[in-house]
Amino acid sequence: MIHSVFIINRSGGLIYNKNYTQQVAQFSSNEALIFAGTFHGIHALASRISPALKGSATRDLGIQTIDTKGFRLHCFQTPTGIKFIAVADLLHTSLVDVLSKAYRLYCDYALKNPFYNLEMPIRSDMFDTMLLQLVQEN
Repeated sequence: MIHSVFIINRSGGLIYNKNYTQQVAQFSSNEALIFAGTFHGIHALASRISPALKGSATRDLGIQTIDTKGFRLHCFQTPTGIKFIAVADLLHTSLVDVLSKAYRLYCDYALKNPFYNLEMPIRSDMFDTMLLQLVQEN
């Protein structure tokens, strides 16, 4: 089960967050913004200290998965630097697929909207509906 989805823009700003269960703590607006900025910074540091090969793309070197006793946090970073983050049960193994599909929904329902400005919060009822459907299917 996927509990939450966060989308962070390339400069570390939170542009979308949604909880899909009551099992996770509800973040206030400030807490969600702090989470986004903190994760963005830690992801950037992790990509800089990674012992991976120098020829690798830096977007692949940051934090991808954090497993704890109670949940799994997975990050999918797009080629443009936008991070899609899912918080899910430990048993959920297909988070890469879910987040890549969420990226396609973002492209279809946010980026193709002529009134949407890049780097701004996503305010699209159709995106919300389609993302909810995707989360429920997984």
